[in-house]
Amino acid sequence: MNSNRTRFINSDKQVSELCFGAWGLSGIFEKCSEQDLIRSVVNCLNKGINFIDTARDYGDSEHIVGKVLKQYEGEKPFISTKIQSRGPGMLRWGMPRDVNEVFPKGWVTKSAEESLRQLQLEKVDLMQLHLYWANWGLDGYWMEELQELKECGKIDHIGISIPDHRHENALVMASSGLVDSIQTIVNIFDPYAFDSLIPLCQEKKIAVLARCVLDQGGLSGFLTPEMKFEDGDLRKVLFSKEIREEYIERVKALEQYIPTYASNLTSLAIKFVLAHPGVTSALISMHIEKYANENIAVLQEEPLPESVFQEIRMHHRWLKNLFNKVYWSDGIYQE
Repeated sequence: MNSNRTRFINSDKQVSELCFGAWGLSGIFEKCSEQDLIRSVVNCLNKGINFIDTARDYGDSEHIVGKVLKQYEGEKPFISTKIQSRGPGMLRWGMPRDVNEVFPKGWVTKSAEESLRQLQLEKVDLMQLHLYWANWGLDGYWMEELQELKECGKIDHIGISIPDHRHENALVMASSGLVDSIQTIVNIFDPYAFDSLIPLCQEKKIAVLARCVLDQGGLSGFLTPEMKFEDGDLRKVLFSKEIREEYIERVKALEQYIPTYASNLTSLAIKFVLAHPGVTSALISMHIEKYANENIAVLQEEPLPESVFQEIRMHHRWLKNLFNKVYWSDGIYQE
């Protein structure tokens, strides 16, 4: 079975419209056994998902993906990962430091080599700089080292991932022509990347990897006023009581499009992001097999009409930033 494919820009490779977002393999949401996580990745590969996005900062994610790649006998998937920044933890949403402090000389090469070791690969298709900030511009050792890794055949493409909803952070980099892809938040409530960043990427022939498509699960319709999350589950911080109440009301306003244009809320969220031709692939957490199968089934539905896409884009945008509440302190998520 092949899910819908699109050409990865500046490449002859075809990638699935849905990408296996491998942050969930880290245990940041639900706790699952390694065996179950491996099974979930294989399940998606068998159903035509040929794109996996992971990161050095995603706990054991690269290690698990590497185990899958070692044993999987089907089509070799397109693999993207990300350079780990210097310092403990992964959620550093405060004021950014100097780029050469975060990615000092030799750091990018060291992180990339460790990723290759964990993934059990000699080369990855895409290596991204994790948490790129606008004030870094084009400076720093990081780009030079990524280009050297590309020249010596250890990576095929260079990209960046921007940390939150401030899409203007990536405009300078998109204009530079130095990157092949940009990973950014895009969803029904946060469609702002469609205003300027994604059109610029189309013009510059840069692949767009849309993340937070389901808004950390909020756009899957699971939130209730009484819902409680276990300690250690990132959503306990993201969906505080105050934001949850407004979130539920805004989700109710989307019910007018269901089932006429989508089978359910998850379907609407996925189809909304994929409705724009500038989006290369939508990253979805698919470490739970049941939900993964439901997500993949969305690709068999009719696309969202352009008029409905534009209506949702203009009338349901919500200027919020779930990650404003999150920072990292001594290895503990806090508010």
